[in-house]
Amino acid sequence: MTSSTPSHTDPLADLDTFSIEVPSWAYGNSGTRFKVFTTQGTPRDPWEKIADAGQVHAFTGLAPRVSIHIPWDAVDDFVELASYARDLGVSIGSVNSNLFQDDDYRLGSLTNPDPGIRAKAVAHHRQCLEVMRATGSKDLKIWLPDGTNYPGQDSLRDRQERLAESLREIYDATAEDERLLLEYKIFEPYFYSMDVPDWGTSLLHCLALGERAKVILDTGHHAPTTNIEFIVMQLLRAGRLGAFDFNSRNYGDDDLIVGSADPFQLFRIMHEIVSQQAHLPESGVNFMLDQCHNIEEKIPGQIRSVLNVQQATAKALLVDREALLAAQQAGDVLGAHGVLMDAYETDVRGLLADRREAAGLPRDPLRAFAESGYAARVAAERVGGTQAGWGA
Repeated sequence: MTSSTPSHTDPLADLDTFSIEVPSWAYGNSGTRFKVFTTQGTPRDPWEKIADAGQVHAFTGLAPRVSIHIPWDAVDDFVELASYARDLGVSIGSVNSNLFQDDDYRLGSLTNPDPGIRAKAVAHHRQCLEVMRATGSKDLKIWLPDGTNYPGQDSLRDRQERLAESLREIYDATAEDERLLLEYKIFEPYFYSMDVPDWGTSLLHCLALGERAKVILDTGHHAPTTNIEFIVMQLLRAGRLGAFDFNSRNYGDDDLIVGSADPFQLFRIMHEIVSQQAHLPESGVNFMLDQCHNIEEKIPGQIRSVLNVQQATAKALLVDREALLAAQQAGDVLGAHGVLMDAYETDVRGLLADRREAAGLPRDPLRAFAESGYAARVAAERVGGTQAGWGA
């Protein structure tokens, strides 16, 4: 893809087809390493998670897909779960594997020295593929938590060879219309080495696998001062950015509301995405939130998040690309920067409220949800059982 300027007269028209996937796990209880806080009305099963996710789309029109996690979201009948989601106006999005909550994976899953454990991890992904086919999903998302804590604990080279072999087995099991999306993370849960610590490692494995293997970029998975928009540009340039997981961070992988700590960074990222038209559905890039709300309310937190992404995207669409290109080619450093800042400093809230109203959506989704009574109703109804959280 190359940079271009939209030909339509409405600079925000592309927002009509822009959407953001929400994660099922955002609606369960979560917290820090020290405490998980519970709330009234927290979903107790995947059905209630999807019901809550449906509220985000109903009030914003921005979140038509729900990403699920296996086995957290395991049900007896995934076809029925997908039908239930459609009845609520949403669909099942990507399917995420889980390689970090089984005792067998203490020394790794897809990279474990034990071939039996590696086979178990591969088999789990075959199960995820079956879930995809039952729900209509086309994306298998893999975050690999494997790594080592001590020098000499294992061979770094051998772990990469094992990973390549395991990924090959999984990729070969995918259908021609399905994608394998590989995430990376600089640290945690291991601290000496991670087996997929950066975008380069993920990209190398994806290039070896084939065209349907793409990289997942998570904004919280980088070292401080990393220029994330540069990575976005390179992966788009290579045609290998498959998915984008939004959150916000101050120190590590904080998973805070996207755009809350550094809204200018979010704008810069969306500027690179829009400049290569990767915000359009035909780009194949799947935008998703990857956030666990610790102290804030879950549904309002997701509503706030998708609105933040929409605002940043709207500002990116307002960049005068002809003026920007002219300034860049003329070597006008401050002029080029000023073109970006003009768009960033534009208050788009009224424009977006007008667009929502024209589409039959509330001008203020957060207020409308608060006044709907949904939160009070589910708090009264969801009594008993076990609230969903990490591991469920």
